[in-house]
Amino acid sequence: MAKARKTPANARQFPLVDQAEQAEKDLFSQHQSYEIPEYINGNLIHTLRAYQDKAIRNYHYTQTQIKPNPQHVLFNMATGSGKTDLMAGLILYLYQEHGYRNFLFTVNTNSVLMKTKDNLVNENSEKYLFKDKIEIDGKHIFIKQVERFPRIQQDNTIYIKLSSVQKVSDDLFVLKENTMGLSDYENQPVAVLADEAHHYSASTKSEKEAENTWESAINKILRARDDKEQKNLLLEFTATVDFDKEVIYNKYRDKVVYRYPLNQFMFDGYSKQVKRIETSASDQDKMLNAVLLSQFRKYCAYAEGVTGTFKPVIMFKSAKVAISLEANKVFNELIQNLNVTDLLAFIKRQQVLDSNDSSALELAYNYYLKNEDDLAKIVREIKQDFDPRNVLNANDTSGNMLEKGQYEALNTLESPNNLYRVVFAVAKLTEGWDVLNLYDIVRIEQEAATNKNATMVEAQLIGRGARYYPFELDGVKSYQRRFDGDSSNKQLFLETLHYHTMNEPQYLKQLVGSLKQMDLPTGQDKKNPPIEIKVKPAFKKTETYKTGKIYYNEVEDVADDWFDSIQKYGITHKTDIQKSLNYGTREVSYQATVALTETKQIHIDRFDDRYIKKAIQRLEFYQFDNLKKYLPLLESMKEFIYGENWLNASKLKLFLTVPKEYKSTDITADEILKVTIDLLKEYEVKFKSGYVKKRGTNRFVGYPISEYLTNYNKRVPEYDTANLLNEATQKVAVYDISEDFYVYDRAIVNKLEFDLITRIQAHVNELKAKYNKAVYLFRMDENMHRESAKSEKLKLHQYGSRINRAGEIVDMHLQGFQPDFILFLEDSDFYFQIFIETKGMSGDRFVSELWKQDLLLYMTDHQSEIEFEDGVDNVKISGLKFFTAKDGQNTIPELMAMSGVTYQKPNEQIDLLMVADPSTDVIIEEDE
Repeated sequence: MAKARKTPANARQFPLVDQAEQAEKDLFSQHQSYEIPEYINGNLIHTLRAYQDKAIRNYHYTQTQIKPNPQHVLFNMATGSGKTDLMAGLILYLYQEHGYRNFLFTVNTNSVLMKTKDNLVNENSEKYLFKDKIEIDGKHIFIKQVERFPRIQQDNTIYIKLSSVQKVSDDLFVLKENTMGLSDYENQPVAVLADEAHHYSASTKSEKEAENTWESAINKILRARDDKEQKNLLLEFTATVDFDKEVIYNKYRDKVVYRYPLNQFMFDGYSKQVKRIETSASDQDKMLNAVLLSQFRKYCAYAEGVTGTFKPVIMFKSAKVAISLEANKVFNELIQNLNVTDLLAFIKRQQVLDSNDSSALELAYNYYLKNEDDLAKIVREIKQDFDPRNVLNANDTSGNMLEKGQYEALNTLESPNNLYRVVFAVAKLTEGWDVLNLYDIVRIEQEAATNKNATMVEAQLIGRGARYYPFELDGVKSYQRRFDGDSSNKQLFLETLHYHTMNEPQYLKQLVGSLKQMDLPTGQDKKNPPIEIKVKPAFKKTETYKTGKIYYNEVEDVADDWFDSIQKYGITHKTDIQKSLNYGTREVSYQATVALTETKQIHIDRFDDRYIKKAIQRLEFYQFDNLKKYLPLLESMKEFIYGENWLNASKLKLFLTVPKEYKSTDITADEILKVTIDLLKEYEVKFKSGYVKKRGTNRFVGYPISEYLTNYNKRVPEYDTANLLNEATQKVAVYDISEDFYVYDRAIVNKLEFDLITRIQAHVNELKAKYNKAVYLFRMDENMHRESAKSEKLKLHQYGSRINRAGEIVDMHLQGFQPDFILFLEDSDFYFQIFIETKGMSGDRFVSELWKQDLLLYMTDHQSEIEFEDGVDNVKISGLKFFTAKDGQNTIPELMAMSGVTYQKPNEQIDLLMVADPSTDVIIEEDE
C-alpha cells in the first residue's frame, strides 16, 4: 500500500501568502467581497488570467488588511507567466486606488529594458499592453515616459521612468545634473517595479556590502518618505529565486505576496510540453533532423486546420561565438546542397541507428518516405523556408543577443511579416526574449560544457523556450494547451518543444538534475508503445455485462432555417474591416521591414465590392454550389455579397494597419486583393466549423455494455524531471486494480482520477448494502473508440432550457462530451447511472468547461424531462459537480446522498495498491 507523502520538515512558509489564502476562505473577511476592478481588464490588451487576478487580490489584501501596509513585496512567478501584464495591471491599480503617479521600472539588462519600453510606453509597438485609450471613471488617462519625475504634475497622468539598476544606483550616489537624486524620491511618492529581482540581492550573495550596492540604494529610496503618510513602494518580480538558501529565504520570507511556480504554470496548460531528443548523431545530422522535424511540424499544423501563419522556429545554441558562426556556415551549406537522393539516404540511415529512438522523428521520417513522390517539391520548400535570408545570427563578440541590431527581429518572430525560421546564438534565451513560436532547440556539442552551471543554463533555456504559442485553430486562438490527454500528433507537434541534445549518460544525469532543480517537467521523446487495458474476465460473466446498457442522449438535426446570417457561424462581421497589411512580402530587404515598427491605420477608399467579387473568383470554396452546402438558406451569390445578413459588401470599408511612412496611395491593388482573400479564407474556416447539424435532446438511448466497454490501448506520458510532479493532480500512471467494483484490470489515469477511484472504493460496501445486484465503476476513456464512430454515440449533449442551478443562461455548446466515469448501480427495482467528470484545472480553463457541469446538474434537476427509448421506466440518470482536488466541491458526499446512502467519512483514506506494469519503464509509485 502506498504511503502518503510527508511535507518536508524544512518546507518554506510565507506569511503574506498564507494570510491572503486564509482570507479567501474566511466568510467574514472583508477581502471575500473584493473583485478585480473593471478598469484593469478594461484598459489592458490582454484579459488577466486567473492566477494574475489572484496575484492582484493578494497584493490588494496586503495594502488594505495588513497594518502597516508592506512597502516591499515579491511576486515569484514562472517564466512566461505574464509578469509584465501583471505590472501593467498593478500600475493602474496603484494609480487609481492609492494615488501613485510615479513608477520606476528597473532591471539589470538593457534587453529587458527595451522590451519593457515596448510593453509599457511605446503605443506604436505590437507588444504594447495598454489599450489605445486608457479611461478610468470617464477620464482619459495618459502615460508619459520620463527621465525624471516632474515636480509639477499634470492631472490624469501616469509617469513611467525606465532605467537599469546600475543607473538608478549611480544617479543616487553620484550627483549629476538632470538625474534623479535622493531628493526626487523624497518629494514625490514612487512605486518601484523591479524585474528579474534575483539579480539585485548583492548582500545576500555573500558579497561585501558596499555603500553603493543596489540593495543599499533601494533601501534609501524606500526609506526616503518614512516621515510621510504616502510612502515609496518596491514591488519585485522574478521567476528565479533560491529559497533553499537560508539568507535568501530570510530576506524574502515576509515579503513574498504571491507564488506561481514553473511546474504549476506548465501543468495548468499555459506552456508547451517539453520533450528531450537524446541522440548520438553529429551536430550536422542534428541540424538536418531539426529542419525535417520543423518542416513536418508546419505541415501537421495546416493539416490539422491551423489558420493564419504557423512558422515554427529553430534555435541552434553554441558554446562560443566562433563555433556559432561556423555552425551557421555549415547549416547554410547543408540547406544549399540538399537534394532528394541524399535526403532519402539520410532518413533511411537515421532509421536504423540504435541511438535514434525519437517518436517525433520517426513520425517525420515516415511522412517523408510516404510522400517520396513529392520529395522534390518538399526539398524546394525547405530550401526556400531555410534560405540564408531567413537565418538570423544573433551573436556579437560578447555573446549577447538582444542588445544588437537584430533586437526587433528577435522580438517579433511570431509576426507574419517576420520570415526568420532559424536563430543561431551563444547566449541563453536571455531575460526579455519572450518568443512564443520556438519549437526546436538544438545543442551544438562542439566545446559545450557539461558541468552543473552549463546544464542549469540549458534548463533555463528550455524553460524560456516552453512558452505557449497561441496558434489559431478553426478560427479560434487559445492561450492554453488544447490537447492534453490526447495521444494524437496534435499534442506532439503543435504543443511540444523538442530539445535536441546528446546521448551521454553523465551529461544527461547532470541535465536531468538541473531540470529537477527548476521543477521543469520534461521527458525523453522516445517510442512509447501503448499498454492494453482489459475488461476483467469476472465482469464479463455478470448479467450487468451481458444485458446491461449505458445511456446517452440522442441528438437531433439542427434545422437549416437556423443558419440565417453570418453571425450564426460565429463570425463577427463588421462594416468597418480592420486588417494589417502584410508588407513583409514586398520586394525590400528584410532588415528594412523589421525596422518599420511604428504603424498607423489608414482608410483604403479604393476598396469596394470589386475586390470581394475578385477574391470569390480565386477561392474554390465560394463557388455557389459548394457555398450552398454550408449556407443552406442562401438563394444567390448576389445575396451573399450584398445581403445585410451576409457580407453586405456595398457598406464595407477597409482600414489597414501599415508602417507610419505609408500613404493610402502606396497600397497596391494586389495588396488590397490579398487582404480580401485572407479575410474570406478566415470566413471559410468559420463557415465549415460553424455548420453543425446536430444538437442534444432529452431522449436517452441505451447502448449494450458488452459492445462499448471493450479492451483498448493507451500510452502513458512520461516525465522524469519535476520534483513536485507527484503532488500534481495531472500525473498519469498505470495502476493495477484487483477490486471487483472496477471493471478493468488496470487504470491509466491521472492522480485526480485515481483519487476519485479510491474515494468511491471507500464507500463500495455501503453502496452494495443498498444496491444488491450491481455496484460498478466504468472508466469511459475516449481511447476506447478513438478511431470508431462508436465514440460519437457515447457523448452527452446539452438540451433543455439552458438555465443552470444559479438561474443563469448557459451558452449552448453543440458539441458533445464524454464524462470520465459512470457509477453503475442496480437493485431489484431499477438501474441508476451517475456521470462523474474530474477537473484538475483552474482559472480560465475551468470556467470554459463549466458548461459540462451545468449539463450534468441539469440532468439531475430535471429528471422528469428525460425520456427513454421504448418507454423504459426503470432507469435513473444523474450527474454530479466536477470532482476536483481533495474533493473541493464535496462531490462524494453529494454522490452518496444522491444514491440514498448515508455518507460516513472514512477514518482513513483507503488506497488501492499501486503497481507498476512490468511491461513498461514507467515508475509508478513506491513506498517511502
